[in-house]
Amino acid sequence: MKFTLISSCIAIAALAVAVDAAPGEKKISIPLAKNPNYKPSAKNAIQKAIAKYNKHKINTSTGGIVPDAGVGTVPMTDYGNDVEYYGQVTIGTPGKKFNLDFDTGSSDLWIASTLCTNCGSRQTKYDPKQSSTYQADGRTWSISYGDGSSASGILAKDNVNLGGLLIKGQTIELAKREAASFANGPNDGLLGLGFDTITTVRGVKTPMDNLISQGLISRPIFGVYLGKASNGGGGEYIFGGYDSTKFKGSLTTVPIDNSRGWWGITVDRATVGTSTVASSFDGILDTGTTLLILPNNVAASVARAYGASDNGDGTYTISCDTSRFKPLVFSINGASFQVSPDSLVFEEYQGQCIAGFGYGNFDFAIIGDTFLKNNYVVFNQGVPEVQIAPVAQ
Repeated sequence: MKFTLISSCIAIAALAVAVDAAPGEKKISIPLAKNPNYKPSAKNAIQKAIAKYNKHKINTSTGGIVPDAGVGTVPMTDYGNDVEYYGQVTIGTPGKKFNLDFDTGSSDLWIASTLCTNCGSRQTKYDPKQSSTYQADGRTWSISYGDGSSASGILAKDNVNLGGLLIKGQTIELAKREAASFANGPNDGLLGLGFDTITTVRGVKTPMDNLISQGLISRPIFGVYLGKASNGGGGEYIFGGYDSTKFKGSLTTVPIDNSRGWWGITVDRATVGTSTVASSFDGILDTGTTLLILPNNVAASVARAYGASDNGDGTYTISCDTSRFKPLVFSINGASFQVSPDSLVFEEYQGQCIAGFGYGNFDFAIIGDTFLKNNYVVFNQGVPEVQIAPVAQ
């Protein structure tokens, strides 16, 4: 997850999509929109990812698209030229809209609230007194991160509307305190799409769990397409189905290791042109991380292949001219998936460019938006597995 200041949020009208699903199946289509009003920082993106995956969770709980089949659309924003993607979710009765970071690398739904003593002035805040469907829970939650930041508050239950499909009695985490990195960010909170084994308070059902158990979607899947700012941004999440117009070729099924609560896969090989730059390594598919963060040795090999220089902070300086670059190719379960040359450059500043890949002293890769905006992914919570195909250009 990333929390950085944004000056404005632009909502756009929903776009029609073609959704693959059996007749009568229920699903949600969530398109994404673009907002260019931000200067990206690769260094900050690396630091946020390090904090996220080094976090120490403290559990302080005192207790333990088919047109006529429930399709709903929520405009989302491509923030800061692909820094992150977030969208509006309606919570409470009457409903109040919150900008939430959709994050497959975590599993909590937490939001700023009127109970918060230091939440950001720009954040929309949930007010328990203003929702007739609010239910007190009585338990507390607290998260402490590796960089010293934290957030804490109380649990509650309320109705959550995702694109017109109403989840009843969803557990939400109301922030009473949050670190400045959260308070100054572009979001009002976060919607986790990881597995329920990594929720802050054990036993809490995730939004995806409730979409399934309440019969709001017919299949335990969601398809993710993240648009590139260079192509107008946008994108979409589809819950209960996927959009076959957004990818080319066939979907490749990849088994998932969710033993740590994440969408874990194995990358069999990484190549640049005809050269193999890395053999087998594990990775986590994480829509809430901006860059492709590789194990240190893999990152160094990839950097050498592109003539990139190590900046000593997890980032690399790379040539701004990508015309001679070959794609970075991952071989996964017998199929090849590319990171295009244009995605290998994340930001340009004063004539120098920073790479869209880096390192964070992990023994696994965090496969973030650098990869995901080049490849369509269908996440299947039931098996579990994912299906991947190159995006249609």
